[in-house]
Amino acid sequence: MTREISDEKLSSLPSCIAPERRRIDGRLVLLEPLDPDRHADALYAASHESDEAKRVWAYLPDGPFEGPSSFNQWAKRMATEPDRVFFAFRDRHTGRVGGMATYFDIRPAMGSIEIGYIWFAPFLQRTPQATEALFLMLRHALDELKYRRMQWRCNALNEKSRAAALRLGFTFEGIFYQHMVVKGRNRDTAWYSILDHEWPRIRGNFERWLAPENFDERGRQIASLRRLNCGSARPLDAPGRFGAT
Repeated sequence: MTREISDEKLSSLPSCIAPERRRIDGRLVLLEPLDPDRHADALYAASHESDEAKRVWAYLPDGPFEGPSSFNQWAKRMATEPDRVFFAFRDRHTGRVGGMATYFDIRPAMGSIEIGYIWFAPFLQRTPQATEALFLMLRHALDELKYRRMQWRCNALNEKSRAAALRLGFTFEGIFYQHMVVKGRNRDTAWYSILDHEWPRIRGNFERWLAPENFDERGRQIASLRRLNCGSARPLDAPGRFGAT
């Protein structure tokens, strides 16, 4: 979908609601407001139990952590940040907690909000549960809280995050070079967004993909969410094309 630069006068100013720390229920997952007393031990184990698990911290500004105590201290700080609303992801079938994400850069007066700090333990990666968790956060912000812009940003070298943004229906906007210093290293940041007028089509694609009839008896998808959101053409911002951005 082509976007055009606009300075149109709005018929009404954004009347968005700041997200609250309350549970969001899905068919496959529960999004529970981060509570270190309930979640920290399980989240630490899920993200540190193997070298593969620890890789979820590679492009995040914190972690991996030296032990459960330091992770718990970090979780307590994140849970009380005034400008962030963190959720822990719980698989409804197994009851296991295996991931987290936050709303941040929350600007109700501008109608803009961001989803980030996303990670999933290996047992939830590339599952319908993981996709539904992010869909629930997008739907809550865009449908219920009435935001007009949802942002996604990541390290420009993080190919998995950039591919995930496109699969979820985000549009690539560009790169901020020398944007941050993270863990002592330069970070160039890739920016993506979903706008309110784009959301109904993207929401429909999510609902089609998540429907039980989209999976065969072995749990394999029939329609691809990437193909639904991106079409058959290879996106300009696709793995292997990042150097051209």
